[in-house]
Amino acid sequence: MSSTTPSATSPVPSTNPATCTSSQPEHPKTPSSLVGQKSTSASSCPQTTTACSVPVPKWEEIENKIRKNIQCSWRDILKLCQEKDVSKLGEIPVSEFLEIVEKFHLDLSKEEINQITTKYDIKKNGKFAYYDFFQSCVLLLKPQKSTLLQRVIIPKPQKPMSPGPQSTLFYSTMLRIQPQILHCWRPMKRTFKSYDESRTGLLNVADFRQVLHEYKINLSEEELFNILEYYDKTLSSKISYNDFLRAFLQ
Repeated sequence: MSSTTPSATSPVPSTNPATCTSSQPEHPKTPSSLVGQKSTSASSCPQTTTACSVPVPKWEEIENKIRKNIQCSWRDILKLCQEKDVSKLGEIPVSEFLEIVEKFHLDLSKEEINQITTKYDIKKNGKFAYYDFFQSCVLLLKPQKSTLLQRVIIPKPQKPMSPGPQSTLFYSTMLRIQPQILHCWRPMKRTFKSYDESRTGLLNVADFRQVLHEYKINLSEEELFNILEYYDKTLSSKISYNDFLRAFLQ
């Protein structure tokens, strides 16, 4: 009388293809009594969470790298962006920015380019907001971790500044005068202080404009208005000249 022996090669129950894949060895056959039950084994994919998640962007690291790479060419890059920005909206198609990246050999990996273009596609419309990009990589309008040297030469205000609106013309003006400010910021700082007799760190609009004029930095009424709108949000008619200078120093 012959008995039927279960085949040693009977198929293993298939796993759900939607679950994370793991490089662990295949499990032995799952007993039929456990089929359909939730597995609590170590191989049920909790250890692969990192592999399945999206890597966290390292904005500061990437932008520091870009800042070093564009020190000598950012004005040419900005000029090209402005030429391509026919509507003067402060943004250009991402594809056109990628052409500029390639032209100026910014030495970015594909992943870094993807992260930076994703960050500055602010409206999620396939456009690269180049003024916001230059704000982070050329101007230092956002709060920064300042070095000891920076704290000595440009002291931080006791009361943090609450900035006003940042228009396209504001960015354009700040970038236009950046080379002149870098050339003369030390004597300019001393001149600002000489006008600030009460040592408040603030100047009225007329004195602020006069100091700039002394260093051959002339602003149109519209440019001055946009700078005041940013640095004098509360309409106090006073400007923190240290905040203004700090934006240009890296």
